[in-house]
Amino acid sequence: MDVLTGLGLASAAFAAGAINAVAGGGSLVSFPALLAAGYPSKAANVTNTVALWPGYVGGSIGYRGELRRQRGRIVALAVPSVLGALAGSTILLVTPDSAFDAIVPFLILFACGVMAFQGPLARLARTPRSRTEKEAPVTPAVYLTVFVLAIYGAYFGGGLGIIMLAALAILLPDDLQRSNALKGLLSAVINFAAVAYFAAFGPVAWRAVVVMAAGALAGGYLGAGLARRLGPNRLRLAVIAYGVVAALVLLWR
Repeated sequence: MDVLTGLGLASAAFAAGAINAVAGGGSLVSFPALLAAGYPSKAANVTNTVALWPGYVGGSIGYRGELRRQRGRIVALAVPSVLGALAGSTILLVTPDSAFDAIVPFLILFACGVMAFQGPLARLARTPRSRTEKEAPVTPAVYLTVFVLAIYGAYFGGGLGIIMLAALAILLPDDLQRSNALKGLLSAVINFAAVAYFAAFGPVAWRAVVVMAAGALAGGYLGAGLARRLGPNRLRLAVIAYGVVAALVLLWR
């Protein structure tokens, strides 16, 4: 990796960290940057997952108060999260490179679509729910949904947090902050399982990981202020436009 490539990847990861801190969808910036740097699509996807994982941990630490009161849910849903992540990771690595190359543009467009509907999904999550003394139980539908989302999260993961929060709002209604905290921790668990699997069996570009992890951490800490001044709506539109252009370039190729 030359200096120019390293700076480009660090800058993309910095932007991804800032975007994830404000609106989500940072992988739509960092993943195409890895493709532009010349990494094969599968290696770029795996490397992006490993590089951006520390950001999920930081978010969960910030929500530790809300998580402390959901230990039963966390223990219950950690199992389908890990199993789904391992399944998604396995599916990704056995997918032929040519097939994944063909799928990637549509995965990016799907993630852009999820971001485009983030507003309605967020309003769904904020819909007032009737309060009961007893919290909503973890039903088989919740287990199955988390398992399926974990497969997607490990396989590609763009827009995972947005979909996860909306699903929890429907199937496991609760206070928004508690739901957001649970969503963040489950995303961290899913990505940790995927990172462990990829570290053992995947084509991880470790030099790129080091450069991008540092950039993502710095972006989440320093770049969030700049991203907030831009505003979540304009930021979201910029990320969607960037992702659509990247997908169209890949389709043209």
